[in-house]
Amino acid sequence: MSTRQASELDELVIESVAQLAEPMAAGEKPPARWRIGTEHEKFVYCTSDCHAPSYDEPDGIRDLLMALTDYGWEPVLEGGKVIALSGEAGAVSLEPAGQLELSGAPLENLHQTCAETGRHLDQVKAIGARTGKGFLGLGMWPDKTREELPIMPKGRYAIMLRHMPRVGSMGLDMMLRTCTIQVNLDYSSEADMVKKFRVGLALQPLATALFANSPFTEGKPNGMLSYRSHIWSDTDPARTGMLPFVFNEGFGYERYVEYMLDVPMYFVFRDGKYIDAAGQSFRDFLAGKLPALPGERPTISDWTDHLSTAFPEVRLKSFLEMRGADGGPWNRICALPALWVGLLYDQTALDAAWDLVKDWDMEGREALRNAVPKLALDAPLPGGGILKDIAAEVLEIARSGLAARARLNSSGDNETGFLDPLHEIVASGRVPAQRLLDLYNGEWQHDLSRIYAEKSF
Repeated sequence: MSTRQASELDELVIESVAQLAEPMAAGEKPPARWRIGTEHEKFVYCTSDCHAPSYDEPDGIRDLLMALTDYGWEPVLEGGKVIALSGEAGAVSLEPAGQLELSGAPLENLHQTCAETGRHLDQVKAIGARTGKGFLGLGMWPDKTREELPIMPKGRYAIMLRHMPRVGSMGLDMMLRTCTIQVNLDYSSEADMVKKFRVGLALQPLATALFANSPFTEGKPNGMLSYRSHIWSDTDPARTGMLPFVFNEGFGYERYVEYMLDVPMYFVFRDGKYIDAAGQSFRDFLAGKLPALPGERPTISDWTDHLSTAFPEVRLKSFLEMRGADGGPWNRICALPALWVGLLYDQTALDAAWDLVKDWDMEGREALRNAVPKLALDAPLPGGGILKDIAAEVLEIARSGLAARARLNSSGDNETGFLDPLHEIVASGRVPAQRLLDLYNGEWQHDLSRIYAEKSF
């Protein structure tokens, strides 16, 4: 989740609803300036006993952040506590229970993206070797209860933790027990955004299936392959889901603004502190009638903050965020941006991907998304068949898109090799969670503690 810092936009008061589409329109860029921003989260544990370290304990999360400053990262403070790091390589931030996130810099190609991820993992593993910390790439804590997990000292998280149980049964699980991989991508125009948004939403279940990596809860199989994805089904219906209106005629920036105005607020940031506005209306804020700040009207920063508090399968800010994948190992952190860059950053590939999904109806798209957490590649497609039936074709479209980009590394290789882990999954028909279950029921003999030694970075 986002880490808030002061900005000149804090002073720009919104004068009209028309201004609310400006951040989205400002994101438009010609293809030569399109970039790739990759984010990934990982669980931190103590190698001595596998507990999740607290913020303040010796060699805990605070000390881990401070140790990263040896690599040039600069601390970001909130209430006098370091809660994130900033640098040329993006940002390092904390999820609510201490999950460590790299929000990478906007980069030109996937070779740079994968190198960035590798550098970051080398840094945290070096610190972990000195301090007795390990880092686990999964979609959900395999064995921890909510009560066993620490809470990080970030103001927005305190507000969200109070609010989540009011609106869904699994919001606390989302905050405390999950990790994801995400890629942020650009668009050239409103029309380009719309087409990418639609393809991204329609094919997000395929990404969820290919990256499904969360089959355990509190030490036992949970009956799902991506329990992380299942959690979103009852987190907060006002700010999650497949956004049917995106597929309606006339969809664009203004329609997304209307959606966001109907998403209840979480907070307002003032003078370095978060003010609880959970459940209140941004429309009231525009009218100067927000109960949390009576008489005040929002700034552009307030609106930017609010855009970060919706959690649909694809999210629009000044770029598009693909949000369907479970956390996983280094090669899959590289594979997720490869999938979406291949599909969305070449026009021929984008057209082919849209042709594949354009006739799906909303009922079929919703059914596919709802089935994927349990069935992964065996989930039923709209119109018949199963997701596995189109997986190879989608990967071939992505491969062609990456080949057409012709972004080469120093050895002359293009970006298509980053799709190899996904090709292997499709060829075998078994997603990562199914392989974990095979190990659990076979070689591990139901001893889930072995996951730490065998599936850490």
